[in-house]
Amino acid sequence: MTFAKPLLVVAVSGTLALTACTNPNQIGANSNNPRTQQGALIGAGAGALLGALSKGDGNRGDGALVGAAIGGALGAGIGYSLDRQEADLRAQLGNDDVTITNTGDRLIVSLPQDILFATNSFTVRPDLETDIRSVAGNLQQYPQSTIQVIGHTDSDGEAGYNQQLSERRASAVGTVLLNAGVSGARIQTFGRGESQPIASNLSAQGKAQNRRVEIVILPTAS
Repeated sequence: MTFAKPLLVVAVSGTLALTACTNPNQIGANSNNPRTQQGALIGAGAGALLGALSKGDGNRGDGALVGAAIGGALGAGIGYSLDRQEADLRAQLGNDDVTITNTGDRLIVSLPQDILFATNSFTVRPDLETDIRSVAGNLQQYPQSTIQVIGHTDSDGEAGYNQQLSERRASAVGTVLLNAGVSGARIQTFGRGESQPIASNLSAQGKAQNRRVEIVILPTAS
């Protein structure tokens, strides 16, 4: 549409307006709160675009600036909360095989399926339930989020079987979270089968990385 490019310019302008108010010495590799700032920038961009869309042609610049300010503040709050939640989660988990990725707008807890399940099984190993229960405890400390549990496999075997196995394994992890006290209203489970590899399926090491269950923590507005 003809208004797409002007709206994009306005949205970027709103984001730049917000960053212009930030001390440049506090941004970058030496920052103490990189995820807070990243969240602020994500929120500012989204807020600027929404603000521009909510105004008429003559007021889109003002709408973008207001939207950027509001979105930036909300995004910064989410980023700060995720930083705190990530730190607490790292302290609570005692398994180096479990990885935590903070993208600035979500946390991704990745559990290798090789430590969670026996081959072709979708029953969580009892000794590994402790790690999932630690995640559950953290989720209860930080209730303002929804949780997506996503199962993945490597490419060995038939694709339809892998899809079903990934769904069952995601459901098994979701059930542990539920039984540990996380509200079922917050939990969604999905299977992606072999469709979303993060490494090459041509090596044993790559296949092991692809066999995983991810717990994705998505903050919601408080």
